[in-house]
Amino acid sequence: MSTIHARTCHICEANCGLLIEVEGREILSIKGNPDHVLSRGHICPKATAIADLQDDPDRLRKPVKKVDGEWQEIGWDQAFAEIGGKLTALKREGAKPAMYMGNPSAHDYGISTQISSLRRAIGLKNIYSASTLDQIPHHVVQYHMYGHVSLAAVPDIDRSQYLVIIGGNPAASNGSIWTVPDFKKRVKEMQARDGKLIVVDPRRTETAKLADAHHFVKPGTDSALLIAILKSLFDAGLVDTSRLDAILDDSWDSIAPAITGFDMDQLSAHCGIPVETMRDIASELAADQPAAIYGRMGVSVCEFGTLNQWLIQIINIATGNLDREGGTMVPEPALDTVDLVSRGSVRTKDTVRGEMPSVMSELPMVTFADEMLRDDEERIRSLFVVTGNPVLSAPDGAKLDRALEKLDLMVSFDMYVTATSRHADYILPPCGPLEKDHYPFFFGPLAIRNYASYSPAIFDLQDGEKTDWEIIAELAREILAQDGQDIPNIREPRDALNDMLLGSPAGLSLAEVEAAPNGIDLGPLRPCMAERLRTEDKKIQCAHPDFLAELERFAASLGDEQPDSLRLIGRRHVRQNNSWLHNTKRLLKGADRCTLMIHPDDAEARGLSDGAMASVQSRVNSVDILVEVTDDVMPGVVSIPHGFGHGRKGVGLSVAREKPGVSLNDLTDTDRYDPLSGNAVLNAVSVTVEKVETLEAAE
Repeated sequence: MSTIHARTCHICEANCGLLIEVEGREILSIKGNPDHVLSRGHICPKATAIADLQDDPDRLRKPVKKVDGEWQEIGWDQAFAEIGGKLTALKREGAKPAMYMGNPSAHDYGISTQISSLRRAIGLKNIYSASTLDQIPHHVVQYHMYGHVSLAAVPDIDRSQYLVIIGGNPAASNGSIWTVPDFKKRVKEMQARDGKLIVVDPRRTETAKLADAHHFVKPGTDSALLIAILKSLFDAGLVDTSRLDAILDDSWDSIAPAITGFDMDQLSAHCGIPVETMRDIASELAADQPAAIYGRMGVSVCEFGTLNQWLIQIINIATGNLDREGGTMVPEPALDTVDLVSRGSVRTKDTVRGEMPSVMSELPMVTFADEMLRDDEERIRSLFVVTGNPVLSAPDGAKLDRALEKLDLMVSFDMYVTATSRHADYILPPCGPLEKDHYPFFFGPLAIRNYASYSPAIFDLQDGEKTDWEIIAELAREILAQDGQDIPNIREPRDALNDMLLGSPAGLSLAEVEAAPNGIDLGPLRPCMAERLRTEDKKIQCAHPDFLAELERFAASLGDEQPDSLRLIGRRHVRQNNSWLHNTKRLLKGADRCTLMIHPDDAEARGLSDGAMASVQSRVNSVDILVEVTDDVMPGVVSIPHGFGHGRKGVGLSVAREKPGVSLNDLTDTDRYDPLSGNAVLNAVSVTVEKVETLEAAE
């Protein structure tokens, strides 16, 4: 007899409610849960692929060890003992260890409850994560302005009348640093009440196709657009901060003088958007209606990423839309990480590249490979990769490939042999996704409604399998034991989760949340910034000196000659999630999605036609890729999707290898980064594109 389990999807930030029907251990169907308090029945193709992840024959079920270049299954005790022994020996030699935390780790609350014990056991000082590949500018701005790296104000789309999205594609992602499931329907609801969606992007994205207006912008020039909007507000006397004056610090008064000197025509020429369009956007944002401006990947992964995120916050303040219904507001989740964890930090740290930003004690990924390739006693010699694939996610993947081969010890926590884990000495695989519980630990604080939702495991663990948190906790204990240190007791994640829930303002217990399979709705967002601020004076620190200095640096760069080459941007698809959903036939089926999008004018100038092969060359590397001629990208821009590149030797993904594609990040460059946050520049990469000439066989 079959049973139906209500569960939250763990794949992406949307955390949609699912109904999963099973019989024994067979998954019969996965559907959207119409009664889920947040997602309202929405489901995307990624959720249906959970069945493929659970049953994938390519998924590792036991630890493996590399012996003479081949993978050999071993037991857990042996794996822990050997890793502990090798790490202890390296530590006694003074060898430097490091850890990389990948994107999937943020979707597993159990990892979050245990990872600190492993970091202590390893003795880590070098910590890296996917954060400095896409989102760390958000955290820098939130720390300096609001007093906490995680205090984020998100668009209240359900009550907004005018929403501007710059460099974001929530129709494909269901939100990023913004948990907004069922985005398309919410846009239609906004439009039905005469609201408008405006999208600014170098590509006519899935989100742009839903919009009331789409404006092409030159990649990497969003700062000019944002400054022009802000200047238009000041010039037209449209700034109204009266609702927020009580919580704005005196530095607000320094912003207008810093903006005054910019020339609107020069800003327009730089970004490619007409002056009148930018003024119209400013006017609509300041009109007597709830409105919001939101920027994501496109404005974060560029040279002025932190400046862009600061300008977005300032525009929302200047128009009176921060902390306003229908504007942007700070969620009050059932599990409040802002109350439960420290404010975080924004510092600098000495690296092989000199002083670099260190946010939340993490080092920038642009230094990652160089720290393994350096030739001194500070070289990273052991590495622990927790659920990540940085060879495909980090800039200059080919250089990272070379660096990983120099390690004395590499341990990957991964279900698969990937482009990254193929370099490891040991791979420690967690169980399947339906054999562990789930709570949206990091994404409740970013959601469009306040809610709680917990999902128990559907299946029992199979013999010999372990959850991620068990692997991490048990390895930490083994390392400590071999190092002669005290061994802590393991505290199960459920117990920690219950305490965190009880310690949050909502005061819910885990038992109460678990008893509500469709989730608990705690109501819409409300204006609460004054209560939530974590700055010392309980005021918004409007204009940190670093931001004003960065504004001056941008002004100085406006006269720089722009390269004559094409500019490369990434993209994502609703059937993809970074690099880790390509081994499922139901998601990979259809036309090849790893293509080079190029505008017809640029294609014609290079003798390229649809379906031809092109060579794309950057400063660091080149790739050959299938051409897709389309006016969905603006002239002067080409686009390659993120997450492909599974054709590297040794990758154990049989389905993904049928359409391996090429890695966008074989073309990106570790020399380019945002100086305030250290975030990698993955956007507006200068490239040349040429036709690949095919040789015809002689008759």
